Amino acid sequence: MQKTRHLVYMSLLVALALVLHLIERNIPVPFMTPGAKLGLANLITVLALYTLPKKSDVIKVIVARLFLSSIFGGSVSGLMYGSMGAVLSFLIMVVIKDGLKEKVSIIGVSAAGAVFHNIGQLLVAAFIVRNIGVMLYLPFLSLAGIVTGIFVGMAANYVIGHMNKLTIFRDIMEIEKRNH
Repeated sequence: MQKTRHLVYMSLLVALALVLHLIERNIPVPFMTPGAKLGLANLITVLALYTLPKKSDVIKVIVARLFLSSIFGGSVSGLMYGSMGAVLSFLIMVVIKDGLKEKVSIIGVSAAGAVFHNIGQLLVAAFIVRNIGVMLYLPFLSLAGIVTGIFVGMAANYVIGHMNKLTIFRDIMEIEKRNH
């Protein structure tokens, strides 16, 4: 029963990330730099990072989200950009969350993840066009990433606070901590 609950929770995270990704694709963001997005699906990555007991489970959620979002209206190039961004974002968020947990909040972890997501995407772009000059776009994307990362971090903090009020969620998380 515990494995089933765990799988259902991970599946819900993937489904939520996919829905947020699809919604975000239809939101015009004219005030930001071209190519910049709100990063709504990254809310689920942050939630997974703070609620799933194993990092490998977070990776599974990220990979499932990336592939499903590519299937539901994405492209191969979108998968490449998203994958590199997700890998760098995940790595920096884990390092900061685990290494600086006393000093950096979920909001800071999310903002750092957003900036490194942009770095990953620009590295792919530089590789594709074979020109490191695309990195000149980094300051603009970093500013957008910090703002959206703060927003996502605040939303994640709010959601986790309310999830902790749910008895069933507390029970599941307690069981997960004991088993891992």
